[in-house]
Amino acid sequence: MYYTGFADEAAAGITGQIKATKELGWKWIESRNIDGVNLHDLPEEKFEAVAAELEASGVGVNCFGSAVANWGWDPIKEEDFKATTEQLKRALVRMKKLNCKMIRAMSFKAQWNRPAWDAEVEAHVFRKVQFLVDMCEEAGVYFLHENCNNYGGMSWKHTLKLLDNVKSPYFKLVFDTGNPVLNFDRSEGDGLDKVQSAWEFYSNVKEFIHYVHIKDAIFLGVNPESGFNKAEFTFPGEGQGDVVRIVADLLKNGYDGGFSMEPHMKNVFHESVGSDQRAQEKYDNYVEYGRRFMKLVETITK
Repeated sequence: MYYTGFADEAAAGITGQIKATKELGWKWIESRNIDGVNLHDLPEEKFEAVAAELEASGVGVNCFGSAVANWGWDPIKEEDFKATTEQLKRALVRMKKLNCKMIRAMSFKAQWNRPAWDAEVEAHVFRKVQFLVDMCEEAGVYFLHENCNNYGGMSWKHTLKLLDNVKSPYFKLVFDTGNPVLNFDRSEGDGLDKVQSAWEFYSNVKEFIHYVHIKDAIFLGVNPESGFNKAEFTFPGEGQGDVVRIVADLLKNGYDGGFSMEPHMKNVFHESVGSDQRAQEKYDNYVEYGRRFMKLVETITK
């Protein structure tokens, strides 16, 4: 078992991301954005500089936090499929350079305004995700599907149906503990009035989990336009993401993978303070989040 995290939530630049990782005593980053740009979209010269700095620091990238097939891409639009396929092509080349074998990806934007089990949407999702997974398999990379604002994230039943229809030993799950608090539960149909249970979701998919994102939140109200509900993000174990229960169950059952911090604690930002102070608050919050989670694990394993 090891610790890692989306270090872009600590600092925008790679230097600050490495510093926060080392301050926590960790050696891994789940790399997503560098100076606000995803790693697969960085200009080549900038990527080479980032890779060199990582190598010199001794900090590695355990997982590539891509935007492949995420909630920004429509499952039906072929131009979106082409664009995100190009993202994956670039990511796979860069993952080889970084010696990284896992990529976080999704199953295209959830269509909350259509039926929960829309046959047209599913045909597109299953075909396109299979194509992307096949690319990963050929490269020897695990495509880790995250339960987010995407087809598979609409409920645990959608995730299982996705697993039934996309076949590859390189297709696994990354389970995010906090996302169920943000998403409607469409396991029983088309309603947009019930929020998911993190424990229920986890319990039904846990045999397929390869990796875990640690996020926690308190539900504040529905937001049917976006699919993402209103929430206040919290430190791990202080929200409704069943973090303690899920982590305890994982460890009890021999989980030996990564726990990746994704705080999303927007409340650390204040418009009334300067940018330098906001940056320091962001950094401090990430480090504190990591320390609290390590303490939580220590308490569980005593």
